[in-house]
Amino acid sequence: MSSSENPTVTDRGSKDRRDDKHEDGDNKEGGGFIDKVKDFIHDIGEKIEEAVGFGKPSADVSGIHIPHISLHRADLVVDVRIKNPNPVPIPLVDIDYLIDSDGRKLVSGLIPDAGTIHAHGEETVKIPVSLVFDDIKSTHKDIKPGSIIPYLVRVVLLVDVPIIGRIKIPIEKAGKIPVPYKPDVDVEKIKFHHFSFEETTATLHLKLENKNDFDLGLNMLDYEMWLGDDSIASAELTQSAKIEKQGITRMQIPFTFRPKDFGSAVWDMIRGKGTGYTIKGKIDAFDFCPILNSGRRQTLEILGTG
Repeated sequence: MSSSENPTVTDRGSKDRRDDKHEDGDNKEGGGFIDKVKDFIHDIGEKIEEAVGFGKPSADVSGIHIPHISLHRADLVVDVRIKNPNPVPIPLVDIDYLIDSDGRKLVSGLIPDAGTIHAHGEETVKIPVSLVFDDIKSTHKDIKPGSIIPYLVRVVLLVDVPIIGRIKIPIEKAGKIPVPYKPDVDVEKIKFHHFSFEETTATLHLKLENKNDFDLGLNMLDYEMWLGDDSIASAELTQSAKIEKQGITRMQIPFTFRPKDFGSAVWDMIRGKGTGYTIKGKIDAFDFCPILNSGRRQTLEILGTG
């Protein structure tokens, strides 16, 4: 349920006036007089409310957006639409919010003095929320990277309506959000094609494994290859590819270098003596996750050694 048409009125100290009239004991006459005064004030308030047209505001969650998501956090914006049927502006005293997943608290907060709702108007209040994945995973061990988790946004609005008093409006909305996990990148082999002192060509065979429960797209690969302490090649490869969820894809990346410009590490690698190499770079990845409306891009660091 994402809206509330039954706000709770916060009582300003009054009791059930008609029940109080039947109190017995020595306070019957004094209590009766006080009750009559209370009833009179209450009746006057109701008359004014009817004459002027005061009413209880309503609210609903009109949307939830995810403007940013990365391996570390997700930024959400909760749009709350509030309707004020009254002839005067009403202050939005507090916004109390909580996001949980299957009863597990993910984040909560309080926004004081959140603004004013115009007379006979409608306002959309935006509530920014950040989910830090490391904090969530350290608190809830069963939430695994790469999974898609359900969440429930609970919001309580506190507004102050003339005559009626302070009103709490509870609203909520459910959804789902992924907890991204970066793909594993491994160098399976390096195949040499042409060798000379001036120029050597080879192909780098990479394996990329997507450990997420949603598909990933690969848009660009920027890499640099090191042999020992020597950087021997770097390039930027633009090659679109789709990695199925929990799937593996392989890429072949050509590169060229000049052996005469480097030390013995190059010769050891060519002779198969097992000189260590390192691939450093970045992947420009985007997702096909329907929850995020597809196309959320992020840059992921990669590191492969052998």
